[in-house]
Amino acid sequence: MRSMTPAELDEYCARVGYTGPREPTLPVLHALTSAHARSVPFENLDVLLGEPIELTVDALVDKLVRRRRGGYCFEQNGLFLAVLTAFGFAAAPLSARVRLGRPRDVVPPRTHLFLRVELDGATWLTDVGIGGVSLTSAIRWEPDGADQTPEQPTPHEPRRIVREDGRWFHQVRFGEQWVDAYEFTGEEMPLVDREVGNWFTSTHPRSHFRHRLMVARAGADGTRLTLTDTELKVRDGDGRAESSPIGSPQELLAALDEHFGLRFAAGTTFHPLAVSV
Repeated sequence: MRSMTPAELDEYCARVGYTGPREPTLPVLHALTSAHARSVPFENLDVLLGEPIELTVDALVDKLVRRRRGGYCFEQNGLFLAVLTAFGFAAAPLSARVRLGRPRDVVPPRTHLFLRVELDGATWLTDVGIGGVSLTSAIRWEPDGADQTPEQPTPHEPRRIVREDGRWFHQVRFGEQWVDAYEFTGEEMPLVDREVGNWFTSTHPRSHFRHRLMVARAGADGTRLTLTDTELKVRDGDGRAESSPIGSPQELLAALDEHFGLRFAAGTTFHPLAVSV
């Protein structure tokens, strides 16, 4: 994939509201992760609209930056990889199996993309494309160290990384419970593998992205906003959540606009959903 141009990088920084230095340091990595996760919503709406998902830099800049849309992991972290590389970071794409809501005895497809960053002799992971648990700061990974990292605070939920049975698990703490976000081995995910995973995610009949509307964005003060089918949920920094039903097509389009900055023409419909919208 080609590199981002300086003009495209300017557009991206304006999109996410980042005005800090453009150098490969840990504070910059944290700040970019936070700015992106709070500004560019996770969403699968093009899949429900029957639109193709393209992973070129041209397509990602056009959709996520200029048209102010969001996307899922291959788009979000694909763009973020190009941004970090343009900033001078030594970043690489890694593959994973999403485990949220899945027991350990289930083997999900390896269709998640996240990023490794080597910085000053340390290894960091960042991920702006895992929906309602997207990182808002990078977390430390010690691939040759202990089998469990200490609990790591982020502006949102605490995280840790544990190794079991030859696999690494990125975990999120909700209250007192640790939950698997995804498992990984550290294997890189070149563009050809991302294209295959993107094809499955966006077109295969068994892909859950084809059957549910999913939108998410990190908010301020540890809050999260998620929209799943016709349920809007706001979770505060302590884990308490309030849900509101979406009762009509007009309410859905209004919620997408108000809470996620996603604007669609009146009468736009997303298929299939739990109710006709």
